[in-house]
Amino acid sequence: MRKPFLSPRNDLVFKLLFGDARDTSILTAFLKSVLDLPEEDYQEVTIVDPHLKGEVPDDKQGILDVKVKTPGGKLIDIEIQIVEHPQMRERVVFYLARMVTEQIGKGEDYQKIKRSISILITDYVQIPENQSYRNCYRLHDRKTGSEFTDLLEVNTLELPKLPLEEDGSALWDWLGFLKARQEEELMRLAEKNPQLKKAVTRLVELSADEQTRLLAESREKLQRDIVAREHAAREEGRGEGWEKAQLAIARKALAEGLPLETVIAITGLSPEALRTLH
Repeated sequence: MRKPFLSPRNDLVFKLLFGDARDTSILTAFLKSVLDLPEEDYQEVTIVDPHLKGEVPDDKQGILDVKVKTPGGKLIDIEIQIVEHPQMRERVVFYLARMVTEQIGKGEDYQKIKRSISILITDYVQIPENQSYRNCYRLHDRKTGSEFTDLLEVNTLELPKLPLEEDGSALWDWLGFLKARQEEELMRLAEKNPQLKKAVTRLVELSADEQTRLLAESREKLQRDIVAREHAAREEGRGEGWEKAQLAIARKALAEGLPLETVIAITGLSPEALRTLH
């Protein structure tokens, strides 16, 4: 009997589907459905190190789910977020700013800076201000609408807002794939185009792999623990109770093998606080 499909919303599964440096065809097809870039930017996208460098050793760092560089030098951060994060907008701005500053060193020309793009996929409503499942933000004048620059761009994709009826776009198909919970939905989407079929086939392979399944289920359990402990911490207040809860999360995350930088990003604890756990 075949085991149920792993959720493509699971961050591990998402990275294995879209972050495969050996074959970027699935990733490229997804990017084309989201972004309006020149065709040459899709010719040979490169998966790069997802770690965002801090300026000093103890500086706050971050890890992106999938980080991409186009042939023209544009940087694209793709993140999927299942659990609502109270400072998600600030986190996106922080990561986007890091993507800009890491492009140039001291004394280098600002003209070297290329466009930095964030794609945030959420399994909850991130933008309650409207009903659109896709929003694109840049730096505009609020009165005239004139654009200051296109060097910074944030795209939000909200799965709960995806309409039941297809709208004829490739983006609807890809978000339908991510949102799918039944095998029938996936099989129907697989007939839409070759890259969606490849993504469904790859998901079937990952779901059949016992090691991948164990890791994915461990990640889901860790996410549930994080939510429960953060809720308890909010109830108790952000003082001593909050720190105890975050240390407990950190201890479990480190035991699961997550990198120190990831644990820092999840918990908000300082490197010094985490060293007490070793």
